[in-house]
Amino acid sequence: MSAGAPGGSGPSGVRIHPTALVESAQIGEGTRIWAFVHVLPGAVIGRSCNLCDYVYVEGGARIGDHVTIKNHVAVWDGVRIEDEVFVGPSVTFTNVKNPRVGFKKRREEFLPTVIETGATLGAGSVILCGVRVGCYAMVAAGAVVIRDVAPFQMVAGNPAAPKGWACVCGARLPERLVCGCGRRYRATGPSSLEPEP
Repeated sequence: MSAGAPGGSGPSGVRIHPTALVESAQIGEGTRIWAFVHVLPGAVIGRSCNLCDYVYVEGGARIGDHVTIKNHVAVWDGVRIEDEVFVGPSVTFTNVKNPRVGFKKRREEFLPTVIETGATLGAGSVILCGVRVGCYAMVAAGAVVIRDVAPFQMVAGNPAAPKGWACVCGARLPERLVCGCGRRYRATGPSSLEPEP
């Protein structure tokens, strides 16, 4: 992976706005980096991503392929975002549970946060460190996620609580677990779901 030249397109088709500061060479082919984005050395960003205005990506953060991160989001060291994730505007991540200015945490004390493939984080949601948001989960705007979210689960509120299930296409699943798009699901436990083959 290599970054393109600021304000243009590099050899791998990376597009970087002239006002962006990209200090990592690990940027995937076809990724677009917009105005006032700052990517620190050591950050890894996959292919065909879209980082909108004022995104900050700290060294040690990992972003997969085909990820969209909307405006005003900071992705800290210890946060891993898998493929095809949508991160809404002003989503907040953390990487330390009990920060104190006078007691600096070492990097190995950061709690990892994982956002699995296909998940959606709604605008203004808060994702506390140490949680895993499952594949194709849907976190509502403004939700405060303090515990793991199961794959396909929809959560909302403060603290975030289950409100139903989401299809891969993003629609809310009805009680019979058959989406309007034709996909079918089955419950595999009280708080788990999987697509039918």
